[in-house]
Amino acid sequence: MKLRHKLNAVIAVTAIGLGVSSTAAQSAEQSLTLCWAAWDPANALVELSKDFTSETGIEMNFEFVPWTSFSSRFQNELNSRGKLCDLLIGDSQWIGGSAENGHYIKLNDFFEKEGISMSDFIPATVDAYSAWPKGSDNYWALPAMGDALGWVYRKDWFSRKDIQSQFEMEFGRELTPPKTWTELKEVSSFFQGREIDGQKVYGAAIYTERGSEGITMGATSALYAHGFQYQNPNKPYDLEGFVNSPEAAAGLKAYKEMYDCCTPPGHSNAYMVANLDAYKSGQVAMQMNWFAFFPGIVKDPNVGGENSGFFLNPKQTTEGSTLGGQGISVVSYSDKKDLALQYIKWFAQPQVQSDWWTLGGYSAHRAVVEHPDFASTAPFAADFVEAMSNVKDFWQEPNYAELLQAMQKRLHDYVVAGKGTPEQALEKLKDDWQEILEDGGQL
Repeated sequence: MKLRHKLNAVIAVTAIGLGVSSTAAQSAEQSLTLCWAAWDPANALVELSKDFTSETGIEMNFEFVPWTSFSSRFQNELNSRGKLCDLLIGDSQWIGGSAENGHYIKLNDFFEKEGISMSDFIPATVDAYSAWPKGSDNYWALPAMGDALGWVYRKDWFSRKDIQSQFEMEFGRELTPPKTWTELKEVSSFFQGREIDGQKVYGAAIYTERGSEGITMGATSALYAHGFQYQNPNKPYDLEGFVNSPEAAAGLKAYKEMYDCCTPPGHSNAYMVANLDAYKSGQVAMQMNWFAFFPGIVKDPNVGGENSGFFLNPKQTTEGSTLGGQGISVVSYSDKKDLALQYIKWFAQPQVQSDWWTLGGYSAHRAVVEHPDFASTAPFAADFVEAMSNVKDFWQEPNYAELLQAMQKRLHDYVVAGKGTPEQALEKLKDDWQEILEDGGQL
């Protein structure tokens, strides 16, 4: 049974009057453009938004661009003060710069007026997608698309008796989804080069992409699991001994070992789509990817249904999942800010959030994800909630792009190109970041 049907009987939804007459004339005259990335959740949002148009008469237009050009396209739009986007679902890293440069409108007064409480949303998503400065109660977005990095595995392969017995003979334990990065490497190495049903297969598809954010999003899943921290938690921008800690070096070494031992051929510049392709084509036993792609895995004719299972990012010494997802903001250069705020108001409703999950979006509303029946609505639902309880995010400073490109370079140079040691890579990264933060006035 779909979640919306389960929740309808138990979630008391306070109707929020949108205050707009649904006349044909208004429909013709009033419209909004929402900008986002082109992927399955965007298609779900188009379907969901038909209800908004039906209720208000406000037509919805959408500008979706591929992930490969998502950041540059919409960052350019904001920096040029363009009027294309009335609403923008932007990455969490954009919050600092968009707030300080006046790209987004501040939503506090609107939330208070309309009775929208940020305590109704998963705390990690409020902090990551909405608040700037970090830890403050200044809100520039509504959590729109909760997401984190998780793992998919070939459940049908793991359950085969011949494969199970071979694994147990080699490692002295049962073949199960990995719970640590040590186990992840063992399972990956076991499948690497193995023949299954006449096809040579490989261990795992991981992120290695250099150009945008891929290898950072992937490697941090190992770094977080080993105890990496961006800075001294008691002293902002104090990096020494944190970025370049022994724990961070251990995590980075573990990620390189996964790349060296257990990835498919030619997987040196791979991100989301490449991992999906490797997994769906039957090349790999496991893949890391965003939870946002998991509904598509379940429906896939080749690997869907009982053929696939899901697991959390493995722990080594620390629980930690790489944060994905975005908030939805009203662009300050829009001539239709009042209409855009009506969409925010509508989208914040618990029933709309329930429908959002049903259609394939990832609600961050606690009335949805904390419902007793939520875990039974999808094979990955329980893991999603647990992952969102321990997510960690990249820098969100206004100069985040420089910080990101420095990390992309240092990680790719070490993991893929094999330059130096993990300690040397992290020492160089620490120096890069200190220079960038000094130039930005943070140090």
